[in-house]
Amino acid sequence: MNSASSLPQRSTVRKKKKPARKRKKRGFFRTLFRVFMICFILLIAAGSWFYLAPSARNTRYLLADTLITTQHRYMAKYIIGEDELKNRVTEYNQRFQEMGNELDTHDIAPDPVAPEKPLVEIEEVTGSGYSGYVMIVNDPTKVRLGVPNKIGSGEKVSSMVARTGAIAGVNGGGFADPNWKGNGFKPIGLVISQGKLYYNGLGGKKSTQIVGLDKEGKMIAGNYTLDELSKLGVQEAVTFQPRIIVNGKGQIKNAAEGWGIAPRTAMGQRADGALIFVVIDGRQPGYSIGANLYDVQQIMLKHGAVIAANLDGGSSTVLVKDNEILNKPSSQYGERYLPTAFLVFEHPEQADIKNIWEGLDPSKIDAGKKRTQ
Repeated sequence: MNSASSLPQRSTVRKKKKPARKRKKRGFFRTLFRVFMICFILLIAAGSWFYLAPSARNTRYLLADTLITTQHRYMAKYIIGEDELKNRVTEYNQRFQEMGNELDTHDIAPDPVAPEKPLVEIEEVTGSGYSGYVMIVNDPTKVRLGVPNKIGSGEKVSSMVARTGAIAGVNGGGFADPNWKGNGFKPIGLVISQGKLYYNGLGGKKSTQIVGLDKEGKMIAGNYTLDELSKLGVQEAVTFQPRIIVNGKGQIKNAAEGWGIAPRTAMGQRADGALIFVVIDGRQPGYSIGANLYDVQQIMLKHGAVIAANLDGGSSTVLVKDNEILNKPSSQYGERYLPTAFLVFEHPEQADIKNIWEGLDPSKIDAGKKRTQ
């Protein structure tokens, strides 16, 4: 027997090594799976904290309030529930109504020794997450309420400014806005211009929250009946809410009561009569997300406001000076068509502002009809 035949034979067939590409591929999928699982666990943890933790309540309601101010209001129910959404809206309406009830006793008295100032002064304002402008109108008697010039359509503030010869303009009151694509021609509540009632959409309501001016340029804001407005000699006014400062006191206690983050417009007045318009941009990450009403209130108080009220904000927010839009409106369709705007004139007695709603029945105005311009 050949001794060599009993020795183990070395295999002549070598095992093929697995390609490095397959090993890398498996390693990649393992890493991807781990990342996915970590993200999934973090998502579950974040969701549990957001919906269940008491410490997240303010965050939940802030996000819900922010959605309530947009065309996606219904989405707030996925954060706080449908019943709570209805309760939240009702709660805000009741609170806003109460904020307009206190009797306003402020008077205006121009400082006789103050140096002469330009009619309009504008400064930029910034805060946590927001950017915007403050416009001071040093003579409140130079302001008139502008309205559209064509039946069936609102008008851009920039167009109102150019058409009437105004030097500046800010959006005014709200309007019926079906599916957020309304034509801007059907105001909410009242419209008063040059001492005349241009539009009455109160229906059966006896009073409304207005923002406006009397004959002397004193700002009037809060809950009033038509008879009270007439006795006060109100010259320019729109319906909107809430009033955020009265008799020098802020009505909003903190940011949690500030009705979410959004573009904002507000009007206020100092004790010397100067009007303060605050315009805050929003819904534009990287530039300005927006402000809550507490932020706006604090800006007003810092600038000496003894009375102030909210105006229509959101995508309607716009500030025009010398035929130039200074802010960045958030509407995806560009500057919106609106029913009213507060306009500033060097010579307001020359302003030609006709009543476009004269003879029209408010209940028969189609707010969603296609614009005529």
